Amino acid sequence: MPVVLVAPNWLGDAVMALPAIADIRRGMPGAALDVVARPSVAPLFGLTPGPGTVIEAVDRRHLADSLQRQAYDVAILFPNSFASALAAERAGILERWGYRGQWRAPLLTRAVPPPRSVHQSEFYQHLVRALGFPSGPCDPTLVLADDRRQAGRELLERSGWDGRIPLVAMAPGAAFGGAKRWPAKSFAALAKNLGNDGAVVVLTGAAADRAAADELLEALAGQARPIDLVGRTDLCTLASVFAHCRVLVTNDSGAMHVAAALGLDVIALFGPTRERETAPLGRGRRQILTTDVWCRPCMLRECPLIHRCMTEIAVARVHEAVRPSL
Repeated sequence: MPVVLVAPNWLGDAVMALPAIADIRRGMPGAALDVVARPSVAPLFGLTPGPGTVIEAVDRRHLADSLQRQAYDVAILFPNSFASALAAERAGILERWGYRGQWRAPLLTRAVPPPRSVHQSEFYQHLVRALGFPSGPCDPTLVLADDRRQAGRELLERSGWDGRIPLVAMAPGAAFGGAKRWPAKSFAALAKNLGNDGAVVVLTGAAADRAAADELLEALAGQARPIDLVGRTDLCTLASVFAHCRVLVTNDSGAMHVAAALGLDVIALFGPTRERETAPLGRGRRQILTTDVWCRPCMLRECPLIHRCMTEIAVARVHEAVRPSL
């Protein structure tokens, strides 16, 4: 029975959907199980066992075309959007399963009421559990092949790493907006302290994070420069780099979830977003740092006040959180 899973649109959400996908895989061992995902998310499924073909869908039109070409019997929709349900219905897929909401229940053959205020990983597992698939472990897991791991090592060595000094990854950007970002000057001060500890900082992120990285580097003028990989890695290469790091210091971001799923220690700085719903899950040590201010979590992209939720996370506090991983 051909089955297609329509993946979440954002990287962090896609990572948190991995336990639910594993539940489906266990419950349908004989099914041909494909995944349709955005190009920015699709490589993730090459780092996890199970899915058959991974199909990239650039936009809503490509999603509908991709579903129609393959003649699937069942579509399980992780995005809670009207567009994904409409694409599956127009593709002629007889069984269309997902959460009700967004006015799409009439387009679904099995519409599940969504839960409230649960972790995003449980949100996806609740869906597939309601569809009849027993839940397994809730921690996402990504696996790197030896050749990918070696590629990450070679990139780091070409960028100046000697192969021995402890590496600390930093992800100073965040896709949601500026409100999620710990100040660049704070990242820079932490990088200076870690250099004094004998560690080398590796800056990571997509091309869109270039401005945040440049601000950090400007604040480090005259200090030892980190290894700067911002905009130089695709998703699989980023995972390969993380495999050689001791810990990641990060805002609430997709990179945070990838690192945790690889088993890397993660120090995550949360301001406007809800750590109860999107905290990283994985095998490594995970520590969430927040501030006790009245206005958080506001879920705003930009702070209309003075950004206390992030600026009041002290550099010394983050430094102490990192040290056990060195």
